[in-house]
Amino acid sequence: MPTAGRFCIEVNFLTGRYVATAHNDRRRSEWPPHPARLFSALVAAWADVDEPDPSEREALEWLETQGPPSISASDAVARTAVSHFIPVNDATVVSRAWYDKKAAIVRDLESRLHEEFVDLEGRNTSKVTQIRGNLVKERDVTTQVDRTGTKNPSSAMAMLPDDRSKQERFFPSVTPEDARVTYLWNHAPSDDVNATLDRLLGRITRLGHSSSLVSCRVAPDSPAAGFLPGRTGESLRTVQYGQLAELERQYGRHRGVSPRSLPYTDVRYQAADETEVPEQRYEPNTAGDWVVFEFAYDSRALPATRAVELATAMRSAIFHYAEDPIPEGLSGHKPHGAPATVPHVAFLPLPYVGYEHADGRLLGMAVSVPKALDELARRALFRSIGTWEQDPFACLTLTLGAKGAVHMSRSRGLPSVVSLRPRTWHRTSRRWVSTTPVALPKHPGALGRGTQSARARAWKAAARAVKDACAHVGLPEPEAVEVGFTPFIAGARPATLFPPFNQKGRDGRPVRRQLVHASVTFDRPVFGPLMLGAGRFLGLGLMRPMEARSAETDDVDG
Repeated sequence: MPTAGRFCIEVNFLTGRYVATAHNDRRRSEWPPHPARLFSALVAAWADVDEPDPSEREALEWLETQGPPSISASDAVARTAVSHFIPVNDATVVSRAWYDKKAAIVRDLESRLHEEFVDLEGRNTSKVTQIRGNLVKERDVTTQVDRTGTKNPSSAMAMLPDDRSKQERFFPSVTPEDARVTYLWNHAPSDDVNATLDRLLGRITRLGHSSSLVSCRVAPDSPAAGFLPGRTGESLRTVQYGQLAELERQYGRHRGVSPRSLPYTDVRYQAADETEVPEQRYEPNTAGDWVVFEFAYDSRALPATRAVELATAMRSAIFHYAEDPIPEGLSGHKPHGAPATVPHVAFLPLPYVGYEHADGRLLGMAVSVPKALDELARRALFRSIGTWEQDPFACLTLTLGAKGAVHMSRSRGLPSVVSLRPRTWHRTSRRWVSTTPVALPKHPGALGRGTQSARARAWKAAARAVKDACAHVGLPEPEAVEVGFTPFIAGARPATLFPPFNQKGRDGRPVRRQLVHASVTFDRPVFGPLMLGAGRFLGLGLMRPMEARSAETDDVDG
Protein backbone atom coordinates (compact mmCIF):
# COMPACT_ATOMS: atom_id res chain seq x y z
CA MET A 1 0.00 0.00 0.00
CA PRO A 2 1.20 3.56 -0.68
CA THR A 3 1.84 6.03 2.08
CA ALA A 4 -1.42 6.99 3.81
CA GLY A 5 -3.13 9.86 2.07
CA ARG A 6 -0.87 9.69 -0.99
CA PHE A 7 -0.66 7.61 -4.12
CA CYS A 8 2.62 6.90 -5.88
CA ILE A 9 3.47 5.29 -9.22
CA GLU A 10 7.07 4.22 -9.71
CA VAL A 11 8.64 3.79 -13.16
CA ASN A 12 12.00 2.01 -13.42
CA PHE A 13 13.97 2.28 -16.68
CA LEU A 14 15.47 -1.16 -17.13
CA THR A 15 18.19 -0.12 -19.59
CA GLY A 16 19.18 2.94 -17.60
CA ARG A 17 18.02 5.19 -20.46
CA TYR A 18 14.83 6.95 -21.43
CA VAL A 19 14.25 7.33 -25.16
CA ALA A 20 11.50 9.79 -26.07
CA THR A 21 11.26 12.80 -28.34
CA ALA A 22 9.94 16.09 -27.03
CA HIS A 23 6.50 16.68 -28.52
CA ASN A 24 7.52 20.08 -29.92
CA ASP A 25 11.14 19.44 -30.96
CA ARG A 26 12.33 16.25 -32.70
CA ARG A 27 15.96 16.85 -31.74
CA ARG A 28 15.30 17.26 -28.02
CA SER A 29 14.62 14.54 -25.47
CA GLU A 30 11.77 14.61 -22.95
CA TRP A 31 12.66 14.66 -19.25
CA PRO A 32 11.09 13.96 -16.88
CA PRO A 33 8.56 11.71 -18.65
CA HIS A 34 5.31 13.65 -18.99
CA PRO A 35 2.32 12.42 -16.93
CA ALA A 36 0.15 12.28 -20.09
CA ARG A 37 2.59 9.78 -21.62
CA LEU A 38 2.35 7.54 -18.55
CA PHE A 39 -1.46 7.74 -18.59
CA SER A 40 -1.56 6.80 -22.28
CA ALA A 41 0.67 3.80 -21.56
CA LEU A 42 -1.82 2.72 -18.88
CA VAL A 43 -4.72 3.12 -21.32
CA ALA A 44 -2.84 1.07 -23.93
CA ALA A 45 -2.25 -1.69 -21.38
CA TRP A 46 -5.96 -1.68 -20.48
CA ALA A 47 -7.19 -1.75 -24.09
CA ASP A 48 -4.65 -4.28 -25.42
CA VAL A 49 -6.78 -7.30 -24.48
CA ASP A 50 -9.73 -9.03 -26.11
CA GLU A 51 -12.20 -7.79 -23.48
CA PRO A 52 -11.06 -4.73 -21.46
CA ASP A 53 -11.88 -4.99 -17.76
CA PRO A 54 -14.59 -2.48 -16.62
CA SER A 55 -12.96 -2.20 -13.19
CA GLU A 56 -9.69 -1.16 -14.85
CA ARG A 57 -11.56 1.50 -16.77
CA GLU A 58 -13.04 2.83 -13.55
CA ALA A 59 -9.56 2.96 -12.02
CA LEU A 60 -8.29 4.96 -15.01
CA GLU A 61 -11.25 7.33 -14.72
CA TRP A 62 -10.37 7.83 -11.04
CA LEU A 63 -6.74 8.59 -11.90
CA GLU A 64 -7.59 11.17 -14.57
CA THR A 65 -9.53 13.24 -12.02
CA GLN A 66 -6.68 13.55 -9.52
CA GLY A 67 -5.00 16.53 -11.18
CA PRO A 68 -1.34 16.94 -12.15
CA PRO A 69 0.99 14.85 -9.97
CA SER A 70 4.19 15.93 -8.31
CA ILE A 71 7.20 14.20 -9.82
CA SER A 72 10.32 12.79 -8.19
CA ALA A 73 13.09 12.50 -10.79
CA SER A 74 16.86 12.86 -10.69
CA ASP A 75 18.97 14.97 -13.03
CA ALA A 76 19.65 13.38 -16.39
CA VAL A 77 22.37 13.72 -19.01
CA ALA A 78 21.05 14.15 -22.53
CA ARG A 79 22.69 12.10 -25.22
CA THR A 80 23.74 13.99 -28.34
CA ALA A 81 20.94 13.49 -30.83
CA VAL A 82 22.66 11.86 -33.79
CA SER A 83 20.64 11.87 -36.99
CA HIS A 84 19.78 8.63 -38.78
CA PHE A 85 18.64 8.40 -42.39
CA ILE A 86 16.07 5.66 -42.76
CA PRO A 87 13.55 4.62 -45.43
CA VAL A 88 10.12 5.94 -44.55
CA ASN A 89 6.61 5.44 -45.84
CA ASP A 90 5.54 9.04 -45.37
CA ALA A 91 8.19 10.76 -47.46
CA THR A 92 5.87 13.45 -48.76
CA VAL A 93 3.00 13.27 -46.29
CA VAL A 94 4.55 15.36 -43.52
CA SER A 95 7.34 17.56 -44.82
CA ARG A 96 10.03 19.04 -42.61
CA ALA A 97 8.89 22.55 -43.50
CA TRP A 98 5.28 21.72 -42.56
CA TYR A 99 6.39 20.19 -39.26
CA ASP A 100 8.64 23.13 -38.35
CA LYS A 101 5.83 25.57 -39.09
CA LYS A 102 3.33 23.61 -36.99
CA ALA A 103 5.79 23.25 -34.09
CA ALA A 104 6.49 26.98 -34.04
CA ILE A 105 2.77 27.79 -33.96
CA VAL A 106 2.16 25.30 -31.14
CA ARG A 107 5.05 26.69 -29.07
CA ASP A 108 3.72 30.23 -29.53
CA LEU A 109 0.19 29.22 -28.49
CA GLU A 110 1.48 27.34 -25.43
CA SER A 111 3.48 30.41 -24.39
CA ARG A 112 0.42 32.68 -24.82
CA LEU A 113 -1.73 30.25 -22.83
CA HIS A 114 0.77 30.25 -19.97
CA GLU A 115 1.00 34.05 -19.95
CA GLU A 116 -2.79 34.31 -19.75
CA PHE A 117 -2.92 31.93 -16.79
CA VAL A 118 -0.17 33.79 -14.93
CA ASP A 119 -1.87 37.16 -15.48
CA LEU A 120 -5.24 35.79 -14.38
CA GLU A 121 -3.90 33.68 -11.49
CA GLY A 122 -5.07 30.42 -13.03
CA ARG A 123 -8.61 31.52 -13.96
CA ASN A 124 -10.22 30.68 -17.26
CA THR A 125 -11.47 33.34 -19.67
CA SER A 126 -13.00 33.32 -23.12
CA LYS A 127 -9.54 34.15 -24.48
CA VAL A 128 -8.06 31.11 -22.73
CA THR A 129 -10.82 28.95 -24.22
CA GLN A 130 -10.05 30.37 -27.67
CA ILE A 131 -6.31 29.68 -27.32
CA ARG A 132 -7.03 26.12 -26.22
CA GLY A 133 -9.27 25.62 -29.25
CA ASN A 134 -6.51 26.89 -31.54
CA LEU A 135 -4.06 24.48 -29.89
CA VAL A 136 -6.34 21.53 -30.59
CA LYS A 137 -6.64 22.64 -34.21
CA GLU A 138 -2.89 23.10 -34.71
CA ARG A 139 -2.05 19.74 -33.10
CA ASP A 140 -4.33 17.92 -35.55
CA VAL A 141 -2.31 16.14 -38.26
CA THR A 142 -5.15 14.40 -40.07
CA THR A 143 -5.25 17.05 -42.78
CA GLN A 144 -1.98 15.65 -44.09
CA VAL A 145 -3.38 12.21 -44.78
CA ASP A 146 -7.12 12.44 -45.34
CA ARG A 147 -7.13 14.09 -48.78
CA THR A 148 -6.98 10.88 -50.80
CA GLY A 149 -6.31 11.42 -54.49
CA THR A 150 -5.16 15.03 -54.17
CA LYS A 151 -1.42 14.29 -54.06
CA ASN A 152 0.89 14.52 -57.05
CA PRO A 153 1.58 11.05 -58.59
CA SER A 154 5.25 11.59 -57.84
CA SER A 155 4.36 11.32 -54.15
CA ALA A 156 3.17 7.76 -54.70
CA MET A 157 6.24 6.90 -56.82
CA ALA A 158 8.50 8.10 -54.01
CA MET A 159 7.03 5.45 -51.72
CA LEU A 160 7.86 2.48 -53.99
CA PRO A 161 10.90 0.38 -52.92
CA ASP A 162 13.13 1.40 -55.84
CA ASP A 163 12.47 5.10 -55.42
CA ARG A 164 11.81 5.36 -51.71
CA SER A 165 14.09 7.96 -50.24
CA LYS A 166 15.60 8.12 -46.81
CA GLN A 167 14.74 10.85 -44.37
CA GLU A 168 16.54 12.21 -41.37
CA ARG A 169 15.26 10.91 -38.06
CA PHE A 170 16.40 11.55 -34.47
CA PHE A 171 16.15 9.29 -31.42
CA PRO A 172 17.11 11.56 -28.51
CA SER A 173 17.54 9.94 -25.12
CA VAL A 174 18.64 10.79 -21.60
CA THR A 175 20.59 8.85 -19.01
CA PRO A 176 19.25 9.71 -15.54
CA GLU A 177 21.41 9.58 -12.45
CA ASP A 178 18.70 7.43 -10.87
CA ALA A 179 16.80 5.27 -13.36
CA ARG A 180 13.60 5.69 -11.37
CA VAL A 181 10.82 8.27 -11.65
CA THR A 182 7.94 8.51 -9.19
CA TYR A 183 4.63 10.30 -9.71
CA LEU A 184 2.85 11.41 -6.55
CA TRP A 185 -0.79 12.37 -5.94
CA ASN A 186 -2.16 13.67 -2.64
CA HIS A 187 -5.23 11.42 -2.57
CA ALA A 188 -4.96 7.67 -2.10
CA PRO A 189 -7.50 5.46 -3.89
CA SER A 190 -9.50 2.64 -2.36
CA ASP A 191 -7.77 -0.71 -1.91
CA ASP A 192 -9.57 -2.09 -4.98
CA VAL A 193 -8.53 0.80 -7.23
CA ASN A 194 -5.00 0.63 -5.85
CA ALA A 195 -4.73 -3.09 -6.68
CA THR A 196 -6.28 -2.57 -10.12
CA LEU A 197 -3.84 0.18 -11.07
CA ASP A 198 -0.93 -1.90 -9.81
CA ARG A 199 -2.10 -4.75 -12.05
CA LEU A 200 -2.31 -2.41 -15.04
CA LEU A 201 1.11 -0.96 -14.34
CA GLY A 202 2.59 -4.46 -14.36
CA ARG A 203 1.51 -4.82 -17.99
CA ILE A 204 3.38 -1.72 -19.20
CA THR A 205 6.60 -2.76 -20.96
CA ARG A 206 7.83 0.52 -22.43
CA LEU A 207 7.49 4.27 -22.04
CA GLY A 208 8.34 6.36 -25.06
CA HIS A 209 10.32 4.56 -27.77
CA SER A 210 10.10 0.77 -28.01
CA SER A 211 13.74 0.56 -26.79
CA SER A 212 12.82 2.40 -23.58
CA LEU A 213 11.90 -0.65 -21.47
CA VAL A 214 10.33 -0.10 -18.08
CA SER A 215 8.96 -1.84 -15.04
CA CYS A 216 6.10 0.00 -13.30
CA ARG A 217 4.28 -0.48 -10.01
CA VAL A 218 2.37 1.26 -7.25
CA ALA A 219 5.16 2.40 -4.94
CA PRO A 220 5.03 1.50 -1.24
CA ASP A 221 6.81 4.71 -0.19
CA SER A 222 6.68 8.39 -1.04
CA PRO A 223 9.99 10.01 -2.02
CA ALA A 224 10.44 13.76 -1.94
CA ALA A 225 9.08 15.46 -5.03
CA GLY A 226 11.54 17.35 -7.19
CA PHE A 227 9.04 18.91 -9.59
CA LEU A 228 5.76 20.50 -8.50
CA PRO A 229 2.92 22.04 -10.53
CA GLY A 230 3.31 25.81 -10.39
CA ARG A 231 2.97 29.07 -12.30
CA THR A 232 6.42 29.11 -13.88
CA GLY A 233 8.87 26.57 -15.23
CA GLU A 234 8.80 23.98 -18.00
CA SER A 235 5.50 22.88 -19.54
CA LEU A 236 4.65 19.21 -19.11
CA ARG A 237 1.73 17.39 -20.69
CA THR A 238 -0.76 16.18 -18.07
CA VAL A 239 -4.31 14.83 -18.12
CA GLN A 240 -7.68 15.99 -16.90
CA TYR A 241 -11.18 14.60 -16.51
CA GLY A 242 -12.30 13.11 -19.85
CA GLN A 243 -8.81 12.09 -21.05
CA LEU A 244 -9.71 8.41 -21.44
CA ALA A 245 -12.83 9.22 -23.43
CA GLU A 246 -10.84 11.55 -25.69
CA LEU A 247 -8.19 8.86 -26.30
CA GLU A 248 -10.96 6.44 -27.23
CA ARG A 249 -12.52 8.98 -29.57
CA GLN A 250 -9.22 9.61 -31.32
CA TYR A 251 -8.49 5.90 -31.60
CA GLY A 252 -11.84 5.44 -33.30
CA ARG A 253 -10.55 7.81 -35.96
CA HIS A 254 -6.93 6.71 -36.46
CA ARG A 255 -7.32 3.00 -35.42
CA GLY A 256 -3.63 2.90 -34.50
CA VAL A 257 -2.62 3.30 -38.16
CA SER A 258 -3.13 6.90 -39.24
CA PRO A 259 -1.07 9.75 -37.78
CA ARG A 260 -2.33 11.00 -34.47
CA SER A 261 -1.50 13.49 -31.73
CA LEU A 262 -1.66 12.92 -27.98
CA PRO A 263 -4.40 14.93 -26.21
CA TYR A 264 -3.12 16.68 -23.12
CA THR A 265 -3.42 19.58 -20.71
CA ASP A 266 -0.43 21.91 -20.49
CA VAL A 267 0.85 22.47 -16.91
CA ARG A 268 3.96 24.33 -15.79
CA TYR A 269 6.28 22.55 -13.36
CA GLN A 270 8.76 24.19 -11.01
CA ALA A 271 11.68 22.76 -9.08
CA ALA A 272 10.56 22.01 -5.53
CA ASP A 273 12.87 24.64 -4.00
CA GLU A 274 11.41 27.31 -6.31
CA THR A 275 7.74 26.81 -5.53
CA GLU A 276 5.68 28.86 -3.16
CA VAL A 277 4.38 27.21 -0.02
CA PRO A 278 0.86 26.09 -0.96
CA GLU A 279 -1.96 27.67 0.99
CA GLN A 280 -3.60 25.29 3.41
CA ARG A 281 -7.20 24.38 2.71
CA TYR A 282 -10.15 22.79 4.46
CA GLU A 283 -11.83 19.64 3.21
CA PRO A 284 -15.33 18.61 4.34
CA ASN A 285 -16.33 15.00 4.89
CA THR A 286 -18.61 15.37 1.85
CA ALA A 287 -15.54 15.56 -0.43
CA GLY A 288 -15.00 12.56 -2.68
CA ASP A 289 -15.79 11.15 -6.11
CA TRP A 290 -18.96 11.54 -8.16
CA VAL A 291 -20.70 9.13 -10.47
CA VAL A 292 -22.52 11.43 -12.90
CA PHE A 293 -25.69 10.62 -14.83
CA GLU A 294 -26.77 12.90 -17.67
CA PHE A 295 -30.47 13.38 -18.33
CA ALA A 296 -31.69 12.80 -21.88
CA TYR A 297 -32.50 16.03 -23.68
CA ASP A 298 -36.27 15.51 -23.39
CA SER A 299 -35.91 14.91 -19.63
CA ARG A 300 -34.36 18.30 -18.82
CA ALA A 301 -37.56 20.21 -18.12
CA LEU A 302 -37.80 19.56 -14.38
CA PRO A 303 -37.09 22.55 -12.11
CA ALA A 304 -34.68 22.42 -9.18
CA THR A 305 -37.69 22.57 -6.83
CA ARG A 306 -38.15 18.84 -7.55
CA ALA A 307 -34.63 17.99 -6.43
CA VAL A 308 -35.66 15.98 -3.36
CA GLU A 309 -38.23 14.06 -5.39
CA LEU A 310 -35.61 13.03 -7.98
CA ALA A 311 -32.98 12.29 -5.34
CA THR A 312 -35.45 10.03 -3.52
CA ALA A 313 -36.28 8.22 -6.77
CA MET A 314 -32.57 7.75 -7.52
CA ARG A 315 -31.95 6.45 -4.01
CA SER A 316 -34.82 3.97 -4.35
CA ALA A 317 -33.53 2.74 -7.71
CA ILE A 318 -30.04 2.15 -6.31
CA PHE A 319 -31.47 0.33 -3.31
CA HIS A 320 -33.69 -1.79 -5.57
CA TYR A 321 -30.64 -3.27 -7.29
CA ALA A 322 -28.49 -3.53 -4.14
CA GLU A 323 -28.09 -6.84 -2.35
CA ASP A 324 -29.45 -7.20 1.17
CA PRO A 325 -28.43 -6.21 3.73
CA ILE A 326 -27.64 -2.74 2.40
CA PRO A 327 -24.52 -1.39 4.19
CA GLU A 328 -24.86 1.62 6.47
CA GLY A 329 -22.58 3.71 4.23
CA LEU A 330 -25.02 3.28 1.35
CA SER A 331 -28.38 3.28 3.14
CA GLY A 332 -27.57 6.12 5.55
CA HIS A 333 -29.07 4.17 8.44
CA LYS A 334 -27.88 1.72 11.04
CA PRO A 335 -29.47 -1.76 11.08
CA HIS A 336 -32.00 -0.73 13.75
CA GLY A 337 -33.05 2.36 11.77
CA ALA A 338 -31.08 5.10 13.52
CA PRO A 339 -29.29 7.63 11.26
CA ALA A 340 -25.78 6.68 10.19
CA THR A 341 -23.00 8.35 12.16
CA VAL A 342 -20.46 8.16 9.32
CA PRO A 343 -20.37 9.98 5.96
CA HIS A 344 -22.48 8.09 3.47
CA VAL A 345 -23.59 8.20 -0.16
CA ALA A 346 -25.55 11.27 -1.28
CA PHE A 347 -27.87 11.68 -4.27
CA LEU A 348 -27.58 15.10 -5.87
CA PRO A 349 -29.68 16.48 -8.75
CA LEU A 350 -27.53 19.06 -10.57
CA PRO A 351 -29.21 22.34 -11.61
CA TYR A 352 -28.23 24.75 -14.36
CA VAL A 353 -27.12 27.80 -12.36
CA GLY A 354 -24.36 30.37 -12.27
CA TYR A 355 -24.68 31.81 -15.77
CA GLU A 356 -26.51 34.79 -17.20
CA HIS A 357 -29.27 32.75 -18.83
CA ALA A 358 -29.39 29.93 -16.27
CA ASP A 359 -32.92 28.82 -15.44
CA GLY A 360 -32.45 26.28 -12.66
CA ARG A 361 -33.52 23.23 -14.66
CA LEU A 362 -32.13 19.89 -13.51
CA LEU A 363 -29.71 18.54 -16.12
CA GLY A 364 -28.43 15.42 -14.43
CA MET A 365 -27.70 13.58 -11.24
CA ALA A 366 -24.56 12.85 -9.23
CA VAL A 367 -24.10 10.00 -6.80
CA SER A 368 -21.56 11.39 -4.35
CA VAL A 369 -19.12 8.88 -2.85
CA PRO A 370 -17.26 10.37 0.14
CA LYS A 371 -13.60 9.51 0.62
CA ALA A 372 -14.32 8.02 4.04
CA LEU A 373 -16.88 5.54 2.66
CA ASP A 374 -16.00 1.99 3.71
CA GLU A 375 -15.15 -0.63 1.10
CA LEU A 376 -18.26 -2.71 1.78
CA ALA A 377 -20.58 0.20 0.97
CA ARG A 378 -18.46 1.28 -1.98
CA ARG A 379 -18.59 -2.17 -3.59
CA ALA A 380 -22.34 -2.45 -2.91
CA LEU A 381 -22.96 0.90 -4.62
CA PHE A 382 -21.00 0.12 -7.78
CA ARG A 383 -22.46 -3.39 -8.04
CA SER A 384 -25.93 -1.88 -7.80
CA ILE A 385 -25.21 0.70 -10.52
CA GLY A 386 -23.72 -2.00 -12.74
CA THR A 387 -26.74 -4.27 -12.28
CA TRP A 388 -29.09 -1.39 -13.04
CA GLU A 389 -27.21 -0.52 -16.23
CA GLN A 390 -27.43 -4.13 -17.42
CA ASP A 391 -31.18 -4.38 -16.85
CA PRO A 392 -32.65 -4.12 -20.39
CA PHE A 393 -36.08 -3.17 -19.05
CA ALA A 394 -34.96 -0.35 -16.73
CA CYS A 395 -32.55 1.45 -19.11
CA LEU A 396 -31.43 3.86 -16.35
CA THR A 397 -34.89 5.37 -16.04
CA LEU A 398 -36.24 7.11 -12.93
CA THR A 399 -39.97 6.55 -12.61
CA LEU A 400 -41.89 9.40 -10.98
CA GLY A 401 -45.29 7.73 -10.98
CA ALA A 402 -48.04 9.75 -12.61
CA LYS A 403 -45.57 12.62 -13.06
CA GLY A 404 -43.69 10.76 -15.78
CA ALA A 405 -40.18 9.37 -16.04
CA VAL A 406 -36.62 10.67 -16.43
CA HIS A 407 -34.30 8.94 -18.89
CA MET A 408 -30.57 9.24 -18.39
CA SER A 409 -27.18 7.72 -19.15
CA ARG A 410 -24.04 7.37 -17.06
CA SER A 411 -21.34 9.82 -18.08
CA ARG A 412 -18.11 7.97 -18.94
CA GLY A 413 -16.05 10.91 -20.15
CA LEU A 414 -16.17 14.68 -19.89
CA PRO A 415 -19.88 15.63 -19.88
CA SER A 416 -20.93 17.98 -22.67
CA VAL A 417 -22.92 19.99 -20.14
CA VAL A 418 -20.77 22.23 -17.93
CA SER A 419 -23.12 21.93 -14.93
CA LEU A 420 -22.52 18.16 -14.88
CA ARG A 421 -18.74 18.35 -14.82
CA PRO A 422 -17.42 17.46 -11.36
CA ARG A 423 -14.80 20.22 -11.59
CA THR A 424 -17.62 22.77 -11.64
CA TRP A 425 -18.53 21.70 -8.09
CA HIS A 426 -15.23 20.28 -6.78
CA ARG A 427 -13.06 23.39 -7.10
CA THR A 428 -11.31 25.10 -4.22
CA SER A 429 -12.96 28.32 -3.05
CA ARG A 430 -13.34 30.48 0.04
CA ARG A 431 -16.90 31.50 -0.77
CA TRP A 432 -19.69 29.00 -1.43
CA VAL A 433 -23.37 29.66 -2.16
CA SER A 434 -26.36 27.34 -2.15
CA THR A 435 -27.91 26.26 -5.45
CA THR A 436 -30.69 24.42 -3.64
CA PRO A 437 -31.76 25.73 -0.21
CA VAL A 438 -30.18 24.50 3.01
CA ALA A 439 -32.46 22.53 5.33
CA LEU A 440 -31.50 23.96 8.72
CA PRO A 441 -30.62 21.37 11.38
CA LYS A 442 -32.37 23.51 14.03
CA HIS A 443 -35.54 25.53 13.60
CA PRO A 444 -34.70 29.25 13.95
CA GLY A 445 -38.22 30.46 14.60
CA ALA A 446 -40.59 32.41 12.36
CA LEU A 447 -38.56 34.11 9.63
CA GLY A 448 -41.40 35.80 7.79
CA ARG A 449 -43.81 36.97 10.45
CA GLY A 450 -43.94 38.52 13.88
CA THR A 451 -42.33 41.74 15.10
CA GLN A 452 -39.25 43.16 13.46
CA SER A 453 -37.07 42.25 16.44
CA ALA A 454 -38.47 38.70 16.48
CA ARG A 455 -37.70 38.27 12.78
CA ALA A 456 -34.18 39.64 13.31
CA ARG A 457 -33.59 37.10 16.09
CA ALA A 458 -34.92 34.31 13.85
CA TRP A 459 -32.62 35.25 10.95
CA LYS A 460 -29.68 35.46 13.35
CA ALA A 461 -30.57 31.96 14.58
CA ALA A 462 -30.77 30.78 10.94
CA ALA A 463 -27.24 32.05 10.33
CA ARG A 464 -26.13 30.25 13.49
CA ALA A 465 -27.76 27.04 12.20
CA VAL A 466 -25.81 27.34 8.92
CA LYS A 467 -22.60 27.62 10.94
CA ASP A 468 -23.62 24.47 12.81
CA ALA A 469 -24.23 22.77 9.46
CA CYS A 470 -20.63 23.56 8.50
CA ALA A 471 -19.44 21.91 11.71
CA HIS A 472 -21.53 18.82 10.87
CA VAL A 473 -19.42 18.22 7.74
CA GLY A 474 -16.10 18.77 9.50
CA LEU A 475 -15.50 22.43 8.64
CA PRO A 476 -14.61 25.28 10.99
CA GLU A 477 -16.98 28.14 11.57
CA PRO A 478 -17.07 30.40 8.49
CA GLU A 479 -15.93 34.01 8.65
CA ALA A 480 -19.17 35.29 7.18
CA VAL A 481 -22.65 33.88 6.65
CA GLU A 482 -25.54 35.40 4.74
CA VAL A 483 -29.00 33.81 4.69
CA GLY A 484 -32.23 34.60 2.93
CA PHE A 485 -35.10 33.19 0.94
CA THR A 486 -33.68 34.69 -2.26
CA PRO A 487 -30.78 32.77 -3.90
CA PHE A 488 -27.26 34.20 -4.15
CA ILE A 489 -26.55 32.74 -7.61
CA ALA A 490 -28.21 33.22 -11.00
CA GLY A 491 -30.73 30.55 -11.97
CA ALA A 492 -31.36 29.12 -8.50
CA ARG A 493 -34.99 29.02 -7.31
CA PRO A 494 -36.17 30.90 -4.19
CA ALA A 495 -36.35 28.77 -1.05
CA THR A 496 -40.07 29.53 -0.66
CA LEU A 497 -40.85 27.69 -3.92
CA PHE A 498 -39.50 24.37 -2.65
CA PRO A 499 -41.90 21.83 -1.15
CA PRO A 500 -41.77 21.31 2.62
CA PHE A 501 -38.92 19.03 3.68
CA ASN A 502 -39.78 16.70 6.55
CA GLN A 503 -37.51 14.34 8.48
CA LYS A 504 -38.20 11.82 11.19
CA GLY A 505 -37.48 13.35 14.60
CA ARG A 506 -36.06 11.61 17.64
CA ASP A 507 -39.56 10.74 18.82
CA GLY A 508 -40.40 9.19 15.46
CA ARG A 509 -42.71 12.00 14.36
CA PRO A 510 -41.93 14.08 11.24
CA VAL A 511 -40.11 17.37 11.73
CA ARG A 512 -40.38 20.11 9.11
CA ARG A 513 -37.01 21.70 8.34
CA GLN A 514 -36.77 25.40 7.57
CA LEU A 515 -35.32 26.04 4.07
CA VAL A 516 -33.08 29.06 3.39
CA HIS A 517 -30.45 30.00 0.86
CA ALA A 518 -26.98 30.65 2.25
CA SER A 519 -23.66 32.20 1.31
CA VAL A 520 -20.68 31.14 3.45
CA THR A 521 -17.13 32.51 3.38
CA PHE A 522 -14.19 30.80 5.12
CA ASP A 523 -10.81 32.14 6.17
CA ARG A 524 -9.05 29.74 3.82
CA PRO A 525 -10.06 27.75 0.72
CA VAL A 526 -12.44 24.83 1.02
CA PHE A 527 -12.18 21.92 -1.40
CA GLY A 528 -15.53 20.58 -2.61
CA PRO A 529 -17.91 19.14 -3.25
CA LEU A 530 -19.77 20.75 -0.38
CA MET A 531 -23.31 20.00 0.78
CA LEU A 532 -24.78 21.55 3.93
CA GLY A 533 -27.80 20.98 6.11
CA ALA A 534 -30.18 18.22 7.08
CA GLY A 535 -31.10 17.46 3.45
CA ARG A 536 -27.55 17.24 2.09
CA PHE A 537 -27.92 13.54 1.18
CA LEU A 538 -31.08 14.18 -0.88
CA GLY A 539 -30.17 17.16 -3.04
CA LEU A 540 -30.68 20.09 -0.66
CA GLY A 541 -27.88 22.40 0.41
CA LEU A 542 -25.78 21.73 -2.69
CA MET A 543 -23.16 24.50 -2.65
CA ARG A 544 -21.38 26.06 -5.63
CA PRO A 545 -17.82 27.48 -5.40
CA MET A 546 -17.69 31.14 -6.36
CA GLU A 547 -13.95 31.65 -6.90
CA ALA A 548 -11.90 30.68 -9.98
CA ARG A 549 -15.13 29.87 -11.74
CA SER A 550 -15.05 28.47 -15.23
CA ALA A 551 -15.64 30.82 -18.14
CA GLU A 552 -17.66 28.33 -20.18
CA THR A 553 -20.32 30.00 -22.31
CA ASP A 554 -23.97 29.96 -21.32
CA ASP A 555 -25.09 28.01 -24.36
CA VAL A 556 -23.08 24.94 -23.34
CA ASP A 557 -25.81 23.91 -20.92
CA GLY A 558 -29.39 23.25 -21.83
